Amino acid sequence: MAWRFLAFLLCQLAGGLLGWWLADDNGAGAGLVAGALAWLVVDSMRAAAVLKWLRDCEVAAKPSVHGAWGEAAERIQRALRVRDLQAQDAQRRLQEFLAAIQQSPNGVVLLDPLGRIEWCNQTAADHFGFDLRRDLLQQVTNLVRDPSFTAYYSGGGHAREVVIAGPRSAPSRPVKLSLYLHSYGEGRRLLLSRDVTAMEQAELMRRDFVANVSHEIRTPLTVLAGFVETLQNLPLDGDERARYLAMMAQQAQRMQTLVSDLLTLSRLEGSPLPGAGEWTPLAVLMSQCEQDGKALTDLLCKSQELRFDHPAGLEIAGSPSELLSALSNLVSNAVRYTPTGGSVEVRWRALPDGRGEFSVRDTGPGIAPDHIARLTERFYRVDRSRSRETGGTGLGLAIVKHVVQRHGAELLIESLPGVGSTFAIRFPASRVRHLAPVNPGPPADTGARPAKESLAG
Repeated sequence: MAWRFLAFLLCQLAGGLLGWWLADDNGAGAGLVAGALAWLVVDSMRAAAVLKWLRDCEVAAKPSVHGAWGEAAERIQRALRVRDLQAQDAQRRLQEFLAAIQQSPNGVVLLDPLGRIEWCNQTAADHFGFDLRRDLLQQVTNLVRDPSFTAYYSGGGHAREVVIAGPRSAPSRPVKLSLYLHSYGEGRRLLLSRDVTAMEQAELMRRDFVANVSHEIRTPLTVLAGFVETLQNLPLDGDERARYLAMMAQQAQRMQTLVSDLLTLSRLEGSPLPGAGEWTPLAVLMSQCEQDGKALTDLLCKSQELRFDHPAGLEIAGSPSELLSALSNLVSNAVRYTPTGGSVEVRWRALPDGRGEFSVRDTGPGIAPDHIARLTERFYRVDRSRSRETGGTGLGLAIVKHVVQRHGAELLIESLPGVGSTFAIRFPASRVRHLAPVNPGPPADTGARPAKESLAG
């Protein structure tokens, strides 16, 4: 300001001296006024240039002016450059933040004070079926029409979450979304969405599992309790007592089988995957399955035709106990559900691509197509009364499914009601190998030619 005042005085002094030189004392006063006006015009021109520059917002095109206005323009230019750098940095950070939210597995929707969508990530668009361009600034309650969400949004307290069905939910493939609202800023809200379909299904399966186990154990316990009370309170002869004890033993065996199957499932789900370095001869597994099948036939007092292949020179990689459990369960199911006079055929077939197929075909009642997809669910039964009559626990095919998945195999089911069923396990080529034939050397000279053993299986 001192230089500005000094410049003003110098202009007046120069005007006064010029007026005095031109018109003596009479021109000095006019010269002083003229000098002040000249300074005012120049200063106004400088101010107008700076104001025009500010109006145009061209930071780089700073006017070339001197004096106080030039210094002011210089300082303003530096301040604007700092502001632009800060704005660019804030914009970059905002873009990085939005990019991070875009990668979030949860849906994020930003709502303005009127409940309109200001921004949402792709996950939220997938959850709600939003169009990222068309639905911006649309009322969220007009797009998410679930009554539970509408009541939740309109209510005052958002301390809890609300679970609604997704827009693409269907009875065959339900979709459940968990929604949570947070308030922020001046009346704005943050809507978070999370796909909880798997959690809801797991919780439903847990409840069903507990209910099924309780029901399966309660039935034999009720029978046992009734027989114990009968034995305690009624005078029974030897034959009646023996019959009751046999029925009690049968129910106890049923509970023991159920517990054993549950422990098997638990072990399969909690143990590491079987490696491919342990090989088991297929003939051994087949022989054990045949023994188990015949023993079950005798136990059920059924007259059935059991036919088993006995392939030689083949081995399967994996856990021997798990493999035997899966193969034996398929054979046991076929024996249980095939009536007297029927047949069960167990075969091994080598596929052209190197895979191997273990199949069990029966002449039982067959299964309707709408039940096949659910056969491997725990405790799922096509006919509960018939399953209990045969002594099944409803866990056999669930065990088979787990063993098949753990060995990288494939479970195939074909069935026709009134004709029969075929259950097959296809093992990958990496888990099937053919043993090389052993050369026994030159035979003894007995006058007979030795027979050749086929190792192709």
